[in-house]
Amino acid sequence: MKKKHNFQIIIEQDEAGYFVAECPAFKACYAQGETYEEVMENIKDVLLLCLEDLKSAGKRVPRQAEIIGVRHVEVTV
Repeated sequence: MKKKHNFQIIIEQDEAGYFVAECPAFKACYAQGETYEEVMENIKDVLLLCLEDLKSAGKRVPRQAEIIGVRHVEVTV
């Protein structure tokens, strides 16, 4: 029986217009895409690879700290 895992990801758009997704639960777990839909599919593929690597190494799936939100902060220098 397959187990479902739920991860939070952070998505940004870089200066070239590409979407970049990162999963903080894993080191170096990120993907990019030209569209939001593409980056979402790509990050799912990367997460599957990360999970397969953990399984083959006999390691547990890491617990991810809850991402509460993103806020803008203005600082004057």
